[in-house]
Amino acid sequence: MLLAVDIGNTNITMGVFDNEKLIKTLRHQTNVSFSEEQYEIAFNKLLTGYKITECIIGSVVKDLDTKIKKVIDKIFDINSITLSQNINIGIKIDAPHPEQAGADRIANVCGANKLYPKPYIVVDMGTATTFEIVNKKGDFFGGVIMLGVGLQLKSLSGNTSLLPDIEPQDAEKAIGDDTVSSILSGVIRGHASAIDGLLEQCEEELGEKAFIIGTGGYLGLLSKYMKRKFDAKNPSLTLEGLKEIYKLNR
Repeated sequence: MLLAVDIGNTNITMGVFDNEKLIKTLRHQTNVSFSEEQYEIAFNKLLTGYKITECIIGSVVKDLDTKIKKVIDKIFDINSITLSQNINIGIKIDAPHPEQAGADRIANVCGANKLYPKPYIVVDMGTATTFEIVNKKGDFFGGVIMLGVGLQLKSLSGNTSLLPDIEPQDAEKAIGDDTVSSILSGVIRGHASAIDGLLEQCEEELGEKAFIIGTGGYLGLLSKYMKRKFDAKNPSLTLEGLKEIYKLNR
């Protein structure tokens, strides 16, 4: 069994693949202050019963790269692959600074490259909302990065004295009649509208319509307020991409 590990800013998401089929998705909160021993206890509990023989790790939290690799290698007595600039990803990054592309964004395009027609735009709605844009030649050449809805809500409550701390949830109407409904309209509906507008502008620069793929933890919440409908929704796209990268480097 292959274990794909996506270390994000909010959660560590793990996918267990058996003969290339994703059979289980597991999550643990990202905590840079956790010791190796604490992660070992947590992962032993989460992964009990799975006979992991291979592993690939992609991370946007550099403080955890080595720690998580050591823990997984110790638990399963394997040598995990870590996604880095030195391994084959099977796709050209046609940008001035390819080293700046995050592991999650690389995994997204590698997963989409296997599954969907080009050109395409991956919209990943997580801690940050990102667009990964691949042209009709199959080159990953740019994208968009903006604050995700969770960070927007925390920023409003953390930087103002009167606005409450609320969790991401449905924004039932555009015109809020109290503070909470007004915030939800601005953040949730506003974020969906921003995605709509940016997709339109990105396609103008591409010069053609793109296949639009949605992924990330806020996919279900935000997509219901978007005018542009996704051509595909794939909550496991990052894990699928890590699997494809592993196949190229096993």
